[in-house]
Amino acid sequence: MALDEDQLNQQIQIALNDVGATAHAPLVVIGDELGLYGALADAPLTSAELAEKTDTAERYVREWLKAQAAGGYVTYDPETDQYSLTPEQAAVLADENSPGFMVGNFQVALAASKIRPQLAEAFRTGEGVGWHEHDAELFGAIEYSWRPQYMANLVDQWIPALDGVDATLRAGGRVADVGCGHGASTILMAEEYPASTFVGIDAHERSIETARERAEAAGVADRVTFEVATAKSYNGTAYDFVTTFDAFHDLGDPVGAASHVCDTLAEEGTWMIVELFAKDRVEDNLNPMGRAAYSISTLICTPCALDQEAERVLGAQAGEAGIRDAVTEGGFSRFRRAAETPLNLVFEARA
Repeated sequence: MALDEDQLNQQIQIALNDVGATAHAPLVVIGDELGLYGALADAPLTSAELAEKTDTAERYVREWLKAQAAGGYVTYDPETDQYSLTPEQAAVLADENSPGFMVGNFQVALAASKIRPQLAEAFRTGEGVGWHEHDAELFGAIEYSWRPQYMANLVDQWIPALDGVDATLRAGGRVADVGCGHGASTILMAEEYPASTFVGIDAHERSIETARERAEAAGVADRVTFEVATAKSYNGTAYDFVTTFDAFHDLGDPVGAASHVCDTLAEEGTWMIVELFAKDRVEDNLNPMGRAAYSISTLICTPCALDQEAERVLGAQAGEAGIRDAVTEGGFSRFRRAAETPLNLVFEARA
């Protein structure tokens, strides 16, 4: 079969772009770890100035800067031989409190790829790969990637978008945060709503240990407890508010989990489900967001669900329809999209 040279060259460019992105990812993480982005956010610097400011080796820094500039992550001025960050570049790379901060996402991708041989074998067998089987770096990377979104949106945008929940929590409510990981979302809510009590729930014991330490450090351990349990087995009833952040699609039996949440809610309780932004149709997700989410889902989310009951494996791009179907089959009669960001969809469910 004859090749179309133009189309071949286009495909080569697509692949070359991804080769560059793959090699670029560890450099982003290194830049964050060494404070290179933070230093560039303060003022334009030459490679020698940046190396001196960050106590690093100039020759490495010089090559790193050229790679960053070629990728559009750093701005280069050939007249001064200085590199700098625009405000937008700084928001993505240097400010971990910015909702646009993306370094954690690079960490997630790199950490997930560390068990590539095991994932390849799972492709052959169809068996799952559990969350606990991943490299330990993944668990902190997940928190690092999502915490900026929670800080920017959770108490200022998402909870106020729900019917009556903000008032309930300010008066004093009972909250269960299901799939809490290191407890970033749980602690943020506890800090905002001092009259309420919180329990964070996660099946990963090491993450729960870290969450307890974080609660102590934040000074909220008197109102926040953490429990090792699954979404289908956690304790307690009559919760006024249950939350699940970017974890519902990881469950092997999302309908069973929804049923358990429904059983543990108070009569007028609310469940908030935060999921990755996705459209309902595959063809509408064939874009940069979809590529990132489908790829991470292949590495982490789908294997995790397959390692459980695998009753219904949603994947990270299930879309509103997929989430609604599982939630309503679990016993909820009211379901709506309450809010959204470029990265997340926020759903409100009530029995």
